[in-house]
Amino acid sequence: MKFKKYLLALFPLFAIALILSGCGSNTEKDDKKTLAISSNDVIATMDSSMNTDVIGSQNLSNTMEGLYRFDGKKLQPAMAKKIVKPTNNGKTYTIELRHTKWSNGKPVTAQDFVYAWRRTVDPKTASEYAYIYSGIKNADKISAGKKPVNTLGIKALNKYKLQVDLETPIPYFNALVVNSPFLPLYKPAVEKAGKQYGLKSTGMVFNGPFKLINWNVSDNDWTEVKNNKYWNAKKVRLNKLEYYVVKDANTGLNLYDTNRINRLQQISGDTARQVSNYKTFSSEQTASNYYLELNQKKYKFFRNKKIRQAISMSIDRQQLTQNILGKTGGIEDTLVPEKMSYNPKTGTDFTKEKTLDSVNKYSEYNPKLAKKLWKEGIKETGQKDLSFTILGDDTDAAKKQDEFLQGQLAKNLPGIKVSLQNVPFKSRLDKSISGDFDMVVSAWTADFPDPISFLSCFTSDSSINDGKYSNKAYDALVKKSMTTDANNESARWQDMLDATKILTEDQGAVALYQLNQANLTKSNVKNYRISPNGGYNLVTVYKK
Repeated sequence: MKFKKYLLALFPLFAIALILSGCGSNTEKDDKKTLAISSNDVIATMDSSMNTDVIGSQNLSNTMEGLYRFDGKKLQPAMAKKIVKPTNNGKTYTIELRHTKWSNGKPVTAQDFVYAWRRTVDPKTASEYAYIYSGIKNADKISAGKKPVNTLGIKALNKYKLQVDLETPIPYFNALVVNSPFLPLYKPAVEKAGKQYGLKSTGMVFNGPFKLINWNVSDNDWTEVKNNKYWNAKKVRLNKLEYYVVKDANTGLNLYDTNRINRLQQISGDTARQVSNYKTFSSEQTASNYYLELNQKKYKFFRNKKIRQAISMSIDRQQLTQNILGKTGGIEDTLVPEKMSYNPKTGTDFTKEKTLDSVNKYSEYNPKLAKKLWKEGIKETGQKDLSFTILGDDTDAAKKQDEFLQGQLAKNLPGIKVSLQNVPFKSRLDKSISGDFDMVVSAWTADFPDPISFLSCFTSDSSINDGKYSNKAYDALVKKSMTTDANNESARWQDMLDATKILTEDQGAVALYQLNQANLTKSNVKNYRISPNGGYNLVTVYKK
């Protein structure tokens, strides 16, 4: 989904030790039905209409079931009986649902999807992810308050049959609705909890493979147990998932080495280098990009293209990815990650298309040109000495990354003073959304394997566009790819390439690196495979 995927965050060693004191030692027998996993931070919300990050997304995938589910790279039917092909020139999907139950024994119906989808696009809900419904009939007008929610292009034809109507074809529709904003909701539970829905497990019901129990939003550990009401419960081989927030890499490594956790995720920096020779080490190239957003609403200065280009060219990404991140980042020229999407005619990686060759230079380290553009931008905007703060996460890895960026800007851009503000994940998310920042290191993971999942984030009206970058030509190309050219593969592909060319030359957001996620996974843990939207299907995971 995107959910704004903010990754990384610093939990005291003594607290981790207390939490895990009952998890066993390296001399105890391994529980084959329990999987212990590290998490970089707490769950911000379990409200599928409000979630915007990968942590919430993963745990919603663990506990809820939508129309489809990724298993590795393969899209499979979930609540839907089969993968549906559209009719009406690509604009109508008629979906037969399985006869399944919520964890409280009540049936999951087509109306549960209708209620959930309408709730997400309703302006009263204020979902940051409502934009992802764009293209579904009347979604944009409903979000803008111009049409009532009951005009959304979804209806229950009967108890177990849905019809979805689009304004224009969405080529990636089936992959799109895997994401958490499209999950069903049990209306009585939502209405009873009110604004507190999704902030504690009490009162929540689930239709997925596991149930979240005894959890509150501030908890640094949580447990999910097998949901015997799940339609595919016979395929679920684990009885329990245990998550522990581990923000310090050395603490995490100690817990892994002593068999207290089975999977240590998102390792970086010195620790990644240290464990790269482990037989259980893996590095997965994700469809996730980190980038620097400049607050163009707060500072007119950042609206100057030369200034943004200068900032980009002052950053040595080779040094950042190899030395600071411990080879857990891949250099990216564009905000679209590589090895995610391919030309439907030629099979060429989107990021390797010749159309982009002329603009990739704006993401390359060139301190001499950076200084020249900086001085020209200073002169054009009438600015003098400038002081800014980079907002980032409070993990050790994030702090080192931000210190590196601070040093690069100070070294290569005369007259600039850069300070750092490293805060907990949720605080950074809140500050980004509210615009309470100068520069912020953001991250995005593909909602589905298509360039538009990234490009739509930077249109002028996108709720994810925290830096408030705006370019009318860019907006028009993105819109064209999603409407006029939606059914024309070649034209749509070219629209997205042309939009990427504008975004890269403008440096609307400064691409930093593509995440190569380094993990340690015990050798007896099987089928832990990453999906195109950055999640893992724990239905098929087991311990041998």
